[in-house]
Amino acid sequence: MLPQLIIITGLSGAGISSAMNVYEDMGYFCVDNLPVQLIPSFVQLFERKESGITRAALGVNIREGEFLKRFPQMYAKLRGRADLETTVIFLEASDAALQRRYSETRRPHPIGEGTVLEAIREERTRLSPIRALADIVIDTSDHTVHTLRTYLKKRFASDNTEGATQITVMSFGYKHGVPIDADIMLDVRFLPNPHFVPELKEFTGNDQPVITFLENSQEVGETIARFNALVDYLIPLYQREGKSYVTIAVGCTGGKHRSVYSANELGKHLNRQGYHAHVMHRDVKK
Repeated sequence: MLPQLIIITGLSGAGISSAMNVYEDMGYFCVDNLPVQLIPSFVQLFERKESGITRAALGVNIREGEFLKRFPQMYAKLRGRADLETTVIFLEASDAALQRRYSETRRPHPIGEGTVLEAIREERTRLSPIRALADIVIDTSDHTVHTLRTYLKKRFASDNTEGATQITVMSFGYKHGVPIDADIMLDVRFLPNPHFVPELKEFTGNDQPVITFLENSQEVGETIARFNALVDYLIPLYQREGKSYVTIAVGCTGGKHRSVYSANELGKHLNRQGYHAHVMHRDVKK
């Protein structure tokens, strides 16, 4: 297995430090707030067998002009190395979510120009070229520290087979907003809704009464079969393009019943097909 280097960057307040804590818990060697110009020196540690470092995560702030100029070229060199697997994760959140977080912490925005909203938008503009380079973009607007931890652990657990495409199947509720980091989005709002069955309303798609209700619907079974066929066709195409991570989002109105059941079924199908699929339910407890 090649040494792994995870570079975590993104918007201030989007959760970079929280993500670094997750990687530290997973056994990665972590360095936060590393200046961009020191990354090549740090990478040399991978070339020293005596260092014992095979997995590292770097938290990098790339908002200043000189750093922004250097990073794309440096990243291209890292990606060109055959002896190192490098992944860049870009964390972002909506303007409203970032404003709320700054209001709660009462910390100044690092750009410090004008209002907090103006600073957020200025940083978003500055970092747009870096976002375009990222292998993975994660919108943390609807994530708590706990759900972000779960999400990252499922995507980067150490027991993933080398070279395998890691697939995340995420259920969500449209009324809570769509996950913008999805590669494939499936809408199941047309299926029979357990929410309107009084004895099922308080259950979720993880519970047997709802599962039985949906399994008894012919159109649910047909829809799941067609979704399975669709992803069976699409995943190899993503692999052909060299995509290491694929996120499939399955949405219903509230994110508690139909999408949860459908995501579970899709995840089971993908695992039976030999993929490494992890299922998460973003809105099931909302």
